[in-house]
Amino acid sequence: MNKLFIIGLPRTGTTSISVALLDYGFKVAHTAYTKRAFELADAISDAPCFCDYQQLDKLFPNSKFVYLDRALESWVPSMQMLLNKMLPELDAKTGYLNPVLKRSFNKTFALLTAPDPVNQQHLKACYLAHQQEVFEYFLNRDNFLTINISQTKSLKTLLEFLDITDTDAGEFPRLNVGKLVDNWKEYKHPNKVNSLSAGKEHRKFFDYQ
Repeated sequence: MNKLFIIGLPRTGTTSISVALLDYGFKVAHTAYTKRAFELADAISDAPCFCDYQQLDKLFPNSKFVYLDRALESWVPSMQMLLNKMLPELDAKTGYLNPVLKRSFNKTFALLTAPDPVNQQHLKACYLAHQQEVFEYFLNRDNFLTINISQTKSLKTLLEFLDITDTDAGEFPRLNVGKLVDNWKEYKHPNKVNSLSAGKEHRKFFDYQ
């Protein structure tokens, strides 16, 4: 396996799966905004993976991809909460968030064109469109897995997909529950990879063209 990409949308459990992977020896980047971050990490989740998975599939052949599913009735209000916090900082000109993060959110959730980007029906449509695109792209691929981390034995399913044997595997940690959004920053672990890691090209991102 080359890399492991977690391509579920925000608020589907990307932090929980990232923390779980740390304890199995993976070097993990929860969001990655530079080439160097992708080089250093064994597993990368969240932005820009949920947006750029097709390009990453080509850049890193023989990688594995995990899509995180979540019931819409719980995902939509959770995503509304997140966007209400983030929208001012996702503004293309004035927002302070990383340009890669802005691009990923704007492309996936049409933040720049939707009349009301936090509208329930709009977010539901974005979720379903993303899911359909993912499923069509990975149709009949054996390097693709779908899990819902709230379901019993989903961690065991993930480990089997990764060819890891752990007879004592429990369940995924429950992180960023409710209004929490920053558990990854607070979690200390030597295998964490900085999203802005600098390399020979400093903090340059990939050129997909």
